[in-house]
Amino acid sequence: MYKLYRCLLPLLCLLLSGPALWAQNAISISGVVQTEAGEPLPGATVFIKGTFIGSSTDRDGKFVLKADFTEPPVIISVSFVGYETRELGVSQAKQEVRVVLPVSTNLTNAVVVSASRVAETITKVPVTIEKVNTRQVESLTTPDLLAGLARFRAVDVSSSSLLTSSISTRGFNSSRSERVIQMADYMDTQLPSLSNNFGNLLGIPDLDVESIEIVHGPASALYGANAFNGVILFNSKDPFVSEGLSVRLRGGNRDLLDGQLRYAKKLTDRLAFKLTGGALTAKDWLADNQDPTSVLIEPNNHAANSNLGYDAVSRYGDIGTTFGPSGGALNGQTVFLPGYSEKELIVGNQKAHIYKINPSVSYLLTDNVKATVDYKFTNSNTIFQGASRYRFENSGSHQGRAEVKGTNWFVRGYTTQDYSGKRDPSTDGSYNLGFLGGFLQTQVVPGFTVPVNPADPAGARRPGTYAERYFGTYAQIYNGAFLTNGRNAEAAAATARAYANANAPQLQPGTPEFDAARDKIIHDGTPGKGARIILRSIMNDVSAQYNFKLSFADLILGGAYRKFRLGSDGSLFSDTKDGNRLQNHEYGGYAQLTKSLLAERLKLSVAGRVDEFKNFAPAFSPRASVVYSMGSENQQNFRASYNRAFRAATQTDQYIRLDVGRAVLLGNITNGFDGYTLRGAPFRADKLRLEQVNTAEVGYRAQIASKVSLDVDYFRSSYDDFIGTQTFIGNPDGTRPTTPSSTPSAANPNVRVLQISANVKQKVKTQGASLGLGYTVGTPLVLSANYSFNDLISKDLPEGFQAFFNTPRHKYNFGLSGLALSRKLGYTVNYRWTDSFIYESTFATGRVAAYHTIDAQAGYNITALRTTLQAGVSNLLDAGNVQTYGSAGIGRMGYVGLLFDIK
Repeated sequence: MYKLYRCLLPLLCLLLSGPALWAQNAISISGVVQTEAGEPLPGATVFIKGTFIGSSTDRDGKFVLKADFTEPPVIISVSFVGYETRELGVSQAKQEVRVVLPVSTNLTNAVVVSASRVAETITKVPVTIEKVNTRQVESLTTPDLLAGLARFRAVDVSSSSLLTSSISTRGFNSSRSERVIQMADYMDTQLPSLSNNFGNLLGIPDLDVESIEIVHGPASALYGANAFNGVILFNSKDPFVSEGLSVRLRGGNRDLLDGQLRYAKKLTDRLAFKLTGGALTAKDWLADNQDPTSVLIEPNNHAANSNLGYDAVSRYGDIGTTFGPSGGALNGQTVFLPGYSEKELIVGNQKAHIYKINPSVSYLLTDNVKATVDYKFTNSNTIFQGASRYRFENSGSHQGRAEVKGTNWFVRGYTTQDYSGKRDPSTDGSYNLGFLGGFLQTQVVPGFTVPVNPADPAGARRPGTYAERYFGTYAQIYNGAFLTNGRNAEAAAATARAYANANAPQLQPGTPEFDAARDKIIHDGTPGKGARIILRSIMNDVSAQYNFKLSFADLILGGAYRKFRLGSDGSLFSDTKDGNRLQNHEYGGYAQLTKSLLAERLKLSVAGRVDEFKNFAPAFSPRASVVYSMGSENQQNFRASYNRAFRAATQTDQYIRLDVGRAVLLGNITNGFDGYTLRGAPFRADKLRLEQVNTAEVGYRAQIASKVSLDVDYFRSSYDDFIGTQTFIGNPDGTRPTTPSSTPSAANPNVRVLQISANVKQKVKTQGASLGLGYTVGTPLVLSANYSFNDLISKDLPEGFQAFFNTPRHKYNFGLSGLALSRKLGYTVNYRWTDSFIYESTFATGRVAAYHTIDAQAGYNITALRTTLQAGVSNLLDAGNVQTYGSAGIGRMGYVGLLFDIK
């Protein structure tokens, strides 16, 4: 962070020594914004068009701002959620302005920026996009902002726990959402170490969200690699426009306590600052899936409740051993330890929390140029599901930004650093639940010894572990019972398991011995000995863009550079404890040309981007689109587009080196791997290449009969060099073992079950469609509905290959919302149904059951007290919905609270 401050200091000095206030030409404009009924509209936005000069109305609907009248008239734009936007010219200095905003029944007049990197009305956007406004954000009922977005069209949410959710569109969902870019004010919110967003950890607090734009489908032509299936852009409120103090306090079941604060102040006409922050704590959900782990992950697994034991999805330390000839009647059989539940390993520490603070300073260098410096600090306790289940404690991130932008250009730089607790091993930090369970089984049993050489039982001895004691006891009892009960294997297994559980047990939760061993393991970050995760990675990003207004078309030129420095002390990546981070980089440039024809009814656009990578070949991402508008007010809009996008494997997939017991997870950017499939066939995986998708899309958006909005789209995608996970038998150095056995032997001393990210040679094809409907009965009642369909067309994937499509075939939402009682009462009710689907991951694979949920929220504003009383509930029926196989079921969360809003 010191280097960041050194970079930001010169810019801060520039801000403070900027041009003098334009006292000579800056004259105040004052006015009032009202409804057609003459009621004031507090919080309406008032901007001088073409500048950054703006303000918002106070509780009486009044506003004051200063404008340069050198070249009158001055055009001001006035807007408010749910009302028509109005523009008017002010030609006289100190003129009093009265603006009347009629209620909007047009649900398609919103302005978005993310789709084409330039402001445009949503009807003219060439791709499928959804805009979530401030009022909709305020009505979300989930503790994590991202989880609440599942109610919107074609948006899939995968939740690992209460505060850790990820967003996907158009298939291939996961807890990391590696095919979707998530940004807050155009800063990537991913944590560099894990290549995921950890819910809204680095995002914008709810109180400061101006809007959310959800772009569906490939966007690499403008955003680079990994804008593969979509872009999610969170826009924050401008301190020059939205001043005042807002405080939100909530409490609810599961010990929920939630507080957020936003304070923004315009110190002068040029200088403004903003401080946002929040704290949330609640009792987290815990996973408890006792189904057997898939044989794609644990090839030697047994059915549930087998007397040989089995590896359960949500049990840790249920490690297995495959007996050889010395096992007697158990030769070739795999026996599993009982293992531990998530609740037993966490030892009652079920609290989840998130703390964040974000100071920001903005300065207007001119009316048209604004500079911003800000900093974010976050800290959290949560559970995340990736290659294992992880308990993150005292983890979080630092992010700093310096940006200068004009009305048609910007230069932006930011840095993100994550951490998973302090380096001091005596402090609480993050740990891997799988490692914790496994290393508990390899602790030494007091007074128990085993032969140094198993072939010489009478020779030297060494201390034995709990696992060795259990397996040895099991084998001894099994073989005795097998010989005396008529060689009945099932009866022998039942006898052996009961005896081993009683007389050679694993460490028992709640005992001093268990607590001492657990404490030692979770504080030890030594690879192969401890479960502690030590993440210290950095991502630096610099980008710039300029919009040219040419005589024949509009042209956008831009570029970006990004560098990663990955550090885990060997607990996740193939780095070491010497402090030398793994380094990776990528950079690219893009251009977009847009032309309007036929009285602006026809809009043509072409774009392209070239990206360079350290570990992959260069890539070119083109996009071509057409939008045609019909109707007297262009209220019917047809769109079609073609996109090609590329995806680089995540930093984790490129550099991981993680032994999870049943398999070794390895990066694949060097020379590839040779080995055998789980059925013994020869296997070869080349080094990773960029994944490519070609998508064709058509859509139609319209406003029908003034009160009905419709948006429908269909897409078809074809993936080349698709990146998935391949499980096979091999040596960790990439060489092929002598025989296709997954068990180490004299001939194959290093052989293991390996999991790598690999490209599949045949095409992977998907298709999908979505439909969104809105009907405005009036301000008191707005009805909405949406439906999405997603289909993985390709079925003939290679043996052992996991595509991670992880997407319901069908999903729909029905909702109603409105403002009643003179706009004092606001409410929202939403019903969501999601089809069942197969969920694949390196941690767990299985079927997620179909589920449904009802969310509801209401708020009543007491104007005199500047306070809104709030109440809401997510998953009203407490269905215990599982969204990510192997994770916790998400149950009901209800709250009541207060929102103080002082302008």
